[in-house]
Amino acid sequence: MQPTDIRDPDYFHKVVDCQWACPAHTPVPEYIRLIAAGRYADAYMVNWFSNVFPGILGRTCDRPCEPACRRGRVEEQPVAICRLKRVAADYKGDITGRLPAPAAARNGKRVALVGAGPASLAVARDLATEGYELVLFDAALRGGGMIRSQIPKFRLPEEVIDEEVDYILDLGVTTRFGEEVGSLKALLAEDYDAIFVGSGAPRGRDLDLPGRREAAANIHIGIDWLSSVSFGHIERIGRRVIVLGGGNTAMDCCRSSRRLGGEAVTVVVRSGFDEMKASPWEKEDAMHEDIPILNYLVPKAFEHTDGRLTGMIFEKVAASYVDGRRRLVPTGEPDVHIECDDVLIAVGQENAFPWIERDIGIEFDRWGLPVVDERTMQSTNPRVFFGGDAAFGPKNIIWAVAHGHAAAISIHRFCRGEDVNDRPPPILNLASQKMGIHEWSYDNDISNDRRYRVPLKDKAVALRDIRAEVELGYDEQLAYAEAERCLNCDVQTVFADPLCIECDACVDICPVDCISFTANGDEADLRGRLNAPADNLTQALYVSGALTTGRVMVKDENVCLHCGFCAERCPTGAWDMQRSLIELPQARHACQHA
Repeated sequence: MQPTDIRDPDYFHKVVDCQWACPAHTPVPEYIRLIAAGRYADAYMVNWFSNVFPGILGRTCDRPCEPACRRGRVEEQPVAICRLKRVAADYKGDITGRLPAPAAARNGKRVALVGAGPASLAVARDLATEGYELVLFDAALRGGGMIRSQIPKFRLPEEVIDEEVDYILDLGVTTRFGEEVGSLKALLAEDYDAIFVGSGAPRGRDLDLPGRREAAANIHIGIDWLSSVSFGHIERIGRRVIVLGGGNTAMDCCRSSRRLGGEAVTVVVRSGFDEMKASPWEKEDAMHEDIPILNYLVPKAFEHTDGRLTGMIFEKVAASYVDGRRRLVPTGEPDVHIECDDVLIAVGQENAFPWIERDIGIEFDRWGLPVVDERTMQSTNPRVFFGGDAAFGPKNIIWAVAHGHAAAISIHRFCRGEDVNDRPPPILNLASQKMGIHEWSYDNDISNDRRYRVPLKDKAVALRDIRAEVELGYDEQLAYAEAERCLNCDVQTVFADPLCIECDACVDICPVDCISFTANGDEADLRGRLNAPADNLTQALYVSGALTTGRVMVKDENVCLHCGFCAERCPTGAWDMQRSLIELPQARHACQHA
């Protein structure tokens, strides 16, 4: 293998697994260290520049970072990265003086933003400081989109939404709330240099089953029902409730139902429990609130008497695998009947674009989604960009933020008459953490610490008030203990070939056998000849140049704990611990790059 080029920003970026897995590429270990040091405002700002909504995401993120966490390779549970983000938000104090000011002068370019959800708000945040006149349209009377309308207040308090949405709107965004865009063609005819569509996936899927029309008064589309609850239009539900669906929306529906009078709330899912799309913690929260989840039941019909819903009939199925593909097949057992007063349908969401004419140069695929470049977020009409659920179908908030960052770069370049495919490079800084022979400027103690639970409000109290936040969050003591579980995987082991005397001291002291000195070879050969076979092909091998004996140093990045023992033991300083800070490009970098 050729020597590893650690100057490539992506190399160490991929080693910081949590940051690499985050769609917005938040520097996770950096802000966790700041939390451990009690520097909550600094930790919040690290998050704010990256993911835009630290307080919101600290309560609602789908946490793609946590399955990637290196702590999860040595213990059962990863670091509570998401809930530590909330700590930064809860304890930050007043940070308004640290936020960027609106641009002192306009640059003469106008951009329309359709939909006031997380994608559009991320675009607005990135472009407002660069002098753009931004006009934000939304049929609702307040900003936030699905953040405000579909996430229950017992998970995300209103004041958190208001605070973080206002941070963006206060940058000089013109809001046209209560104004629905009915024609993209008409909007294109106005003097906007670019248009960003972040309208979400606003239509919930229905089920056309026998009895659907007759019992319609008590059968509700999940996301519409959640919106009505959020805005106070619905305050009660029947005593017996069935929720259809296995995603996070279904979990929000069933938990909301418990707070609005549902005493016997049941979730019914056509797939198996492990195959449900809901996040594991969402399922746990539902079951903690005494909500049963029934699996492998396919809805067949709504039962009704004189137009009143009385129950549902389900067919029992089982998973069958043919040629590696799973199918649900009837078991032949008797149908299952469940009585109910209300049904909430949460079986998926769809994009709805009746307001986008088909003769304005925007192509759509066979699923009714716009054809969008995944890198630039530009549609086939070069003036129109998409992001969030409107671009590729339902995902989550953090993906919407990532789309917003990418679209903002593209809009900036497009408005300057530049190639939107010319992206500014990532910024990588490496800085030694050495303070002495055996001292580092970060905590490198490795201990077996179990994940600390987030305290919850008493269940009886929580179920009485739909606006009472259930998770209480970490206090400062618990936050410090959880932050200390972070293995600081952004502090990299950097190897200097010329200084190595091949004493193998680093090999002897490595607690996970991730370092080997061996003859070079191709990657497949090397992976099998290391002190511990490197089986994870998604993680790189760090390979040195040829050493004095002709051998090379090979380190398996997959299992390295970044403990620094190799650097402490090395008699010549061939190993050093260097913090890698990777900042992914945003619109402000595009300005500098240009």
